[in-house]
Amino acid sequence: MFSSERLKGIDVFVCVADYGSFTAAAEKMNLTASAISKSIARLEKRLGTRLFQRTTRRLSLTEAGVAFYRTCTGVLADLEDAELSLRAEQSEPRGHVRIDLPSVFGRAQVVPALLPLLQAFPSLVPHMSFGDGFVDPFKEGVDVVVRVGGADVWPESVGQRVLAHEWHTLCASPAYLASHGVPTSDSELEHHRCIAYGWVDGRVSPWSFAGEQGTPRRWQMTPHLVIGNGDGLMQAALAGCGIVQLPSWLIQQPLEEGRLVEVLPQLATEGAAIRLAWVKNRQALPKVRVVLEALVAGLGKR
Repeated sequence: MFSSERLKGIDVFVCVADYGSFTAAAEKMNLTASAISKSIARLEKRLGTRLFQRTTRRLSLTEAGVAFYRTCTGVLADLEDAELSLRAEQSEPRGHVRIDLPSVFGRAQVVPALLPLLQAFPSLVPHMSFGDGFVDPFKEGVDVVVRVGGADVWPESVGQRVLAHEWHTLCASPAYLASHGVPTSDSELEHHRCIAYGWVDGRVSPWSFAGEQGTPRRWQMTPHLVIGNGDGLMQAALAGCGIVQLPSWLIQQPLEEGRLVEVLPQLATEGAAIRLAWVKNRQALPKVRVVLEALVAGLGKR
């Protein structure tokens, strides 16, 4: 059974860790340095481990102290959010909400889907970061994560759902097609300039084509140009450098404006899943709930 004794000293411990000394923590909490020291000593005795390394010049967290600090800050943040949630249950969402987005898809699709929240809820403060690696929102202290592809199995503390799938399409600029001709079959692609996605280690991503009975097949072209970024690939295609395969969400506007033309549409194939993930015990907070609702509505349509 949970005991309230476990909460004693946590706020003092976090304050000392944040400010780096008993004296600074004492001033912040309006206590004496002696009271701070005794509180930390009682906490260490109860836990059976040292939380701080003490020298005449500095105070630093031990390895156990670092782990305990991460847990305590998460607990205190959850308590603060729970209090805010109760106070604001029938009012507008407010406060900071951390959202981690994929680099290109985030800027092109997610940011436009979230910006209307700022007008609807002036007290909401989204904090958006961008990256393409795996993020465990519970461990990283992130409220909401959007990813294109990646893991389909998440920790128990994390909720997740697939919003949609991207669609991979071949396209080129009208100028390139006027100069080099329009391919009528995949075999003719061998005679065209192909722009490929590649990694820093020299690997080049093959193209994926729709195959028989819905099974995609892979084609490894000899690339004319290799770029390791979706925006860069699109810019190269717009400049007439060749044919490229890109997700439909990235090239939708250039296609509609006629700056790019779809090539061999029968080869278009379904790509990676667009995933939404969130910390389960924070999803009821108004500030998190409205972000999730906006992403489900906005990205699901896309």
